[in-house]
Amino acid sequence: MSPRGCLSAYSRALKPFSRAISWKPTGRPQQTLISEVSRSGTGLHSGASTTARLLPAMAGEGRYFVSGLSRSRVPAKIDHAVDSPLCTTLCGDGARVRTVEHLLSALEACGVDNCRIEIESGDEVPLLDGSAKGWVEAIEQVGLCAAENSCGHNMDKLAPELHEPMYLRRNDSFVAAFPSSKVQITYGIDFPKVPAIGCQWFSSFLDASIYLKEIASSRTFCIYEEVERMRNAGLIQGGSAENAIVCSANAGWLNPPLRFHDEPCRHKVLDLVGDFSLFAQNGNQGLLLAHIIAYKAGHSLHTEFVRSLLNVCG
Repeated sequence: MSPRGCLSAYSRALKPFSRAISWKPTGRPQQTLISEVSRSGTGLHSGASTTARLLPAMAGEGRYFVSGLSRSRVPAKIDHAVDSPLCTTLCGDGARVRTVEHLLSALEACGVDNCRIEIESGDEVPLLDGSAKGWVEAIEQVGLCAAENSCGHNMDKLAPELHEPMYLRRNDSFVAAFPSSKVQITYGIDFPKVPAIGCQWFSSFLDASIYLKEIASSRTFCIYEEVERMRNAGLIQGGSAENAIVCSANAGWLNPPLRFHDEPCRHKVLDLVGDFSLFAQNGNQGLLLAHIIAYKAGHSLHTEFVRSLLNVCG
């Protein structure tokens, strides 16, 4: 069945947005980092050298950035997300942080529920190698512990559980979610003018172990014929063959080998996890207990879907 036909079949069973989400105890305490860890690198769009310092935070604080000359606090929450091309950007109190998705993806998947993230020498999270691998390694370097609140107590971690199907569609792109006892993500992409990528689908249940093995190391990608246009628009100033996989419509992959045969599609899953992490509230899980299906989506549609979740949260 074609993606459009698949969506049509699903849509017949779907209901409009309603109060369809509740918060379910996970049986685990909220966590944070044991100690500080930092990584430096180049910002994808600014091209500037930046550093992200990850520090422990108290239970209930959630994840938040500290950025700008005023060292403003910018919560990693969906109501601070703003539309921006080719990345996810957060704004608050006069400060901006760009390209947060890979770092937040690693934090969400690895269970770093509370974290203070200080951005130095710029307003963009370092791209590292274009995947979440470096962030996962940084988290593993210092380890995790149960977070405590200001009274020295742990807090139970809750997860958002979906009870009714939900969907959002834009032209031939969509994000849909269906009730499931476990997190499962199915993602499809289609680049008919770039045969080396073509149409790809990836589907898997998701936990920390699967994320580390199957998702974290997948790198961002771009189409070679679009690079000059994007750079003229002030984008991807820091992009290179060292932090992205580049594919030409005519010549195929220009900097092989790929880490997975479907690495571009897996990277879209990585992005989705980071964008859905913005639904996290007060140190709880952001990623829905649901089967999430996306086709030809991207940061804008991801965040629009997550923003809609606020209207149905019980």
